[in-house]
Amino acid sequence: MKINNLGYLIKEGFRGIFLHGFMSFAAICVTIACLLIVGSFSILAYNLDVMVQALNQTSEIMVYVDSSLSDAEARSIGTKINALDNVEKSVFISREDALQSFVNDHNNNAAFNGVQAQDLRHRYVVTLEDNNQMKKTDEQLKQIPGVAKTNAAYELAEGFITIQNVLNLISVALIAMLLIISLLIISNTIKLAMYDRKDEIAIMKMVGATNSFIRLPFIVEGFTLGMIGAILAFGLEWVLYDTLVERLAAVDALRLFTFVPFTGDLLIPMLLTFGGAGLFVGIVGSWTSIRKFMDV
Repeated sequence: MKINNLGYLIKEGFRGIFLHGFMSFAAICVTIACLLIVGSFSILAYNLDVMVQALNQTSEIMVYVDSSLSDAEARSIGTKINALDNVEKSVFISREDALQSFVNDHNNNAAFNGVQAQDLRHRYVVTLEDNNQMKKTDEQLKQIPGVAKTNAAYELAEGFITIQNVLNLISVALIAMLLIISLLIISNTIKLAMYDRKDEIAIMKMVGATNSFIRLPFIVEGFTLGMIGAILAFGLEWVLYDTLVERLAAVDALRLFTFVPFTGDLLIPMLLTFGGAGLFVGIVGSWTSIRKFMDV
């Protein structure tokens, strides 16, 4: 294809956008709305995934040592604990340290003055590498000689994992649905453009114009609509996310949650998500409508 012809076809593609201004505007608006929702769920899923990974790295099991063991025997158990595959580290807490921590946590309440160190057990705080294997690791810890009992928060760990899996499933389903909606809107816009120019297309085919020559302006139109929607949606998502994170950071109850900054790890994935989605709905939407219209 000659350069002059290519320039003409691209120019015709852009002309089609302005020729059907209202439909083009509607297609861009729907694309923005759909991509904003897609982006929001993607960001939410990403942040939750980061939080769950952080939880996995800080998941702990409390291991209580048999009270009949001496201090030296209790400390020797740490070697066996650290030898387990899923254990990142273990910290030994003596009876005396446990009692002092207990008293401090209860603001030196006089009701606990009678509690003696000997009433408590030596213990280990065991940090896991993978929260998904908490139950298995807990069972292994219980098998170590000298371990009296353990305390593991299965429900909390499994709850976070369940929320993560459900949200990921919802995100995938919603993203697929919204991409299809955007694709149909752009496809209908291109169909309208082709219908308005059906006589021109028929004449072009009669004089020997190839299908690719006829298709290109409409593909350019669809691509442009999709990318304009993606760029605007990306900018809006950035502004809205930063504003929301700033306001949530001011809420004391939510300071335990860490949100990934948009200009950090989120920037490239979101840029690829919005760019890829805009490219997909623009080109695929226009291509499918052209195939049906031209019956090729």
